[in-house]
Amino acid sequence: MKKLKSCVLAIAASMAMVPSLGSASVYGFLGNFDVVNDTGYTAHGFEIDLEGLHLSDITDTFGGEGRGFPSGRGFEPSTSVVRYGSPTITEYSNGTTFGTKVTYFGIYDGTSWDYGTPSGTFITPGDNCWSGGGVGYSAATPCDHFGVGTTANATKTTYSWLIETATPGVLSNGVVNLPAPAWNVTPDPAGVLPPVVAAQIQAPAPENEAQFGEAIWVKVFTTELEDPIGLEELVGGNPKVELAVTEVEWQLLQTDPGNPLAGQLESGYGAPVGPNAASIVRRYEFYKYSGEYDPETHEALVSISDSHPNDPTDPLYYDPNLIVDLGNYLGAQNAAVNLAAVPEPETYAMLLVGLGLVGFVVRRRKHYAN
Repeated sequence: MKKLKSCVLAIAASMAMVPSLGSASVYGFLGNFDVVNDTGYTAHGFEIDLEGLHLSDITDTFGGEGRGFPSGRGFEPSTSVVRYGSPTITEYSNGTTFGTKVTYFGIYDGTSWDYGTPSGTFITPGDNCWSGGGVGYSAATPCDHFGVGTTANATKTTYSWLIETATPGVLSNGVVNLPAPAWNVTPDPAGVLPPVVAAQIQAPAPENEAQFGEAIWVKVFTTELEDPIGLEELVGGNPKVELAVTEVEWQLLQTDPGNPLAGQLESGYGAPVGPNAASIVRRYEFYKYSGEYDPETHEALVSISDSHPNDPTDPLYYDPNLIVDLGNYLGAQNAAVNLAAVPEPETYAMLLVGLGLVGFVVRRRKHYAN
């Protein structure tokens, strides 16, 4: 999908069509996630780099101004839900690529930072590292919750903790091994069946291109909903997220320099969504691989293959009771795609609300004291 203008035209056109089972237009991609700071350094911000997207493609951000999220628990009343306040949203171009960066960061007063995310390990239900998450989120919690909504997929998504350099007040990008899903929506050519909605995640790229990358374990949960879902609903405890059931019990993801397709996990290919589906939610939980690596190739030395990890009848299935190399929790990604089917009368209001979110992202960032 192209820019929001094209999206609006597509939605308007779908409203004018005679309702049919296969009439649908994609109008929203959403991602909310917890991420643990395991860099070994205190971070003073977090950056989401969405390559291939314009500023106008960003519809919403978690913790953004005026979003109506619950006020902070353990924080001053009516403050932002994340310690860094509302993010800045900036479009960039370097001549060959372009994109948009969503950046959460603390304020440096010339002597010290107002806020930071300490480094450490932390286990959460998966999406609770914010002031309303119910895990005792505080200045000592080594994780945070971030999120963004878009009208299209980024060609590449990069997450980075922002770490102070040797120069006080100057931040640099630290690596985050948390994959972001890319959605692929394929309409039925005949316009009869619902679309096929698939999601793909890719294991982290290797630091040394001649070796295997870091290995991570992932579990996947999914559900279909008969109404659209909002960014603020992709959090732990929300009834819509709680409906998700296990799709992939465990899979080990790792890039392979000899196989470009290695390290990919694809969900939802081959089967159309239900005829009443207005949104699809997928939840990914990520953990480090704590087993041994080959000292030369850096390949994870597991004794079984991940070729068919989600089929309990397959001899190569990962029995969760036998997984002993499950390392620290890295974070969780709640992702969703909203499908704008030919609407019932009450759906017009939902579409207007979804499109109206664009107005929020052009406001200047206002930092909230937490």
